Amino acid sequence: MRLNGRRESSNVSDRRGSGGARGLKIGGGIGAVIIAAIIAWISGGNPLDVITSNVGNMMSGEQTSENYTPTEEEEELARFSRQILAGTEDVWTKLFASMGKEYEAPTLVLFTGSVQSACGSATAAVGPFYCSADQSLYIDLSFFRDMRKTLGADGDFAYAYVIAHEVGHHVQHLLGVLDDAHSAMNRSDKTEANNISVRIELQADFLAGVWAHHDNKMFNSIEDGDIEEALDASMKIGDDYLQKKAQGYAVPDSFTHGTSDQRSRWLKRGLSTGDISKGDTFSIPYSNL
Repeated sequence: MRLNGRRESSNVSDRRGSGGARGLKIGGGIGAVIIAAIIAWISGGNPLDVITSNVGNMMSGEQTSENYTPTEEEEELARFSRQILAGTEDVWTKLFASMGKEYEAPTLVLFTGSVQSACGSATAAVGPFYCSADQSLYIDLSFFRDMRKTLGADGDFAYAYVIAHEVGHHVQHLLGVLDDAHSAMNRSDKTEANNISVRIELQADFLAGVWAHHDNKMFNSIEDGDIEEALDASMKIGDDYLQKKAQGYAVPDSFTHGTSDQRSRWLKRGLSTGDISKGDTFSIPYSNL
């Protein structure tokens, strides 16, 4: 991506090194841990459900407030994240204004190890998540390294997609979509709740694509190969791909965020149209997603 000269958002709370769980001991090996983290990231339910169901099993090892010195790579990722967040602010402020609405920017919380949000406590093992209760997105930057090492999903535009996806959930929250969907999930059986979760996640993918479309129009930010990076990442975080990688087979009834084909297709639709009205994943038959 072309980001030289781009501003950095000030809506960032940098909590790195403020103390967290180190030396986590989780069964299944590090590969399984990272896959579980990515599955947690793309789950479409209430972040509190995801966090509280995992934190008890994931946190073993003492809390520490040891002196923390970020690596050069991490500092670069932090700067990159602030620039991408600024881009989402510019794009969504403009798009909300075109709808006669005012965009309220979320806060990006950078942390290491573990963090306390308004939705509960979480470790880095749950992956990036959005909490509507405090309108913040939370990221341990090591997630990007793990994306590269474990799934082979790499590149700055792939990382931007992760951030834009979480901001997409914030957009859903501001529009009332997220709360309505979560309420519907609470009234549904497990299968239907999973289906609603898929609809939430695919729309967030679409909104990430809408952001990228307009960011490119405003800043000429997309370079050759960028779109391929994001589409590759979306393919590698599909339910079917991750389940096959983790256990050798897929269980469609348990899908909570969509198949590889669905995720890449909705991301591509947002990228190609840039039209928020084209992203209604809730009114079409589930089989047509």
